[in-house]
Amino acid sequence: MNKKVQISESIELGILLALSGGFMDAYSYIGRGEVFANAQTGNMLLLGVHLSEGDIPAAIRYLCPVLAFTFGIALSDIVRNLGKGGHLHWRQISVVTEAIILAIVSFFPQSHNLLANSLTSLACGIQVETFRKIHGNGIATTMCIGNLRSGTQNIYTFFQTKKRDALEKGLLYYGIILCFICGAIIGNQCIKYLHERAILVSSALLLLSFIMMFITRDEA
Repeated sequence: MNKKVQISESIELGILLALSGGFMDAYSYIGRGEVFANAQTGNMLLLGVHLSEGDIPAAIRYLCPVLAFTFGIALSDIVRNLGKGGHLHWRQISVVTEAIILAIVSFFPQSHNLLANSLTSLACGIQVETFRKIHGNGIATTMCIGNLRSGTQNIYTFFQTKKRDALEKGLLYYGIILCFICGAIIGNQCIKYLHERAILVSSALLLLSFIMMFITRDEA
């Protein structure tokens, strides 16, 4: 099967995943004590800052999501190795697992923010490892810095060479960034009204992604 027609690399699925990615970061940062779900660089920075101040409890707030994110990446690879040949594609198993984890998070009160943020980062780790391409291009749906670099590089290449494919790739990268920002905007508004339950919106986006993946079946 040509990878360009794989649903897991489609623009439509990428939009849903980027919306969910931005939503999760907004949820954890705004609604769960200013911890990043996706931006582990930020968590590592704050981990170091609090360690330098000797504030161990605050450092742990940022260490646990980093470790959970790492485990989520490993879990995705485990699912890929064990899930081949089943009735569901391994990517479907990963995305529905992510949706279930986020649904569980919605029931945690503010007193359990450390666990809530860790589980949200676990889900993000699963997503970043499971969905790494859109139309054959390496694109992340849970973070923006790599997309910003690649998008800018392709736009520059277009102005230098006038190659249309470079322009299309650049716009694709920037489009996913825009979707991520929109997810954060939606997340911020939902948190105002739904509070801890707001993450159910992200879970719903992932379940929609799961359903979309029945359209065609990926080979790898």
